[in-house]
Amino acid sequence: MTALFRGENQFLHLPLDVRPRLLVVAAAGLLAVSLMFPLWNMTMFAPQYPDGLRLDIFASGLEAGRDGQDLKEINLLNHYIGMRDLSDESFAEFQWMPFVIGGLALLFLRAAALGEMKMLVDALVLYLYFAGFSLWSFAHKLYTYGHELSPTAAVKVEPFMPPVFGAKQLANFEVYSYPAVASYLLIAAGALLMAAVWLGWRESAAIEKVAHAGVDSPRTVPARLPGR
Repeated sequence: MTALFRGENQFLHLPLDVRPRLLVVAAAGLLAVSLMFPLWNMTMFAPQYPDGLRLDIFASGLEAGRDGQDLKEINLLNHYIGMRDLSDESFAEFQWMPFVIGGLALLFLRAAALGEMKMLVDALVLYLYFAGFSLWSFAHKLYTYGHELSPTAAVKVEPFMPPVFGAKQLANFEVYSYPAVASYLLIAAGALLMAAVWLGWRESAAIEKVAHAGVDSPRTVPARLPGR
């Protein structure tokens, strides 16, 4: 057990070479760029909407098709079934998510600048927690919207769960929900962080192996010449 803890402690104090640091800087850049693109896209088709009603979900707010007209149509339909209006004010996530993404990017840059494995591992763990919590929060919000329906609605429908990922038939609507550009950028950032951890460990292990080989290799003693 002592050897295990000693090994973990040594791993966390491994220095990062240039290549892992560059991967971490690239991951920070992807986080910054992700703020300019939508995280998720939802599209709803019905006979009366053959072109679909489109809704893009950014880290900082909602953007709908036809210069926002699609969101008005969606909220009008939601009103008939007793669902609350969709608006930026209804999502607390829009208040903190851009700051968290920016903070994580700065944490990545700090790990790259100081170049120690423990800082990179801390950044990776926090990032995975952020990704998991954000996905859960999105799913919980959809569940809440579909289940907290007004009892005085004009049209009575059974509580439902809009799709988090994929397609689903809701009444006469076909609803499609898929990750958008920013989600793929965030996934790529996480992959770069994991690659940096693996590459940093591999390079440090290779250096340590060479060092041990130099210490453990037997010395070559010159052979004595005859007569001497």
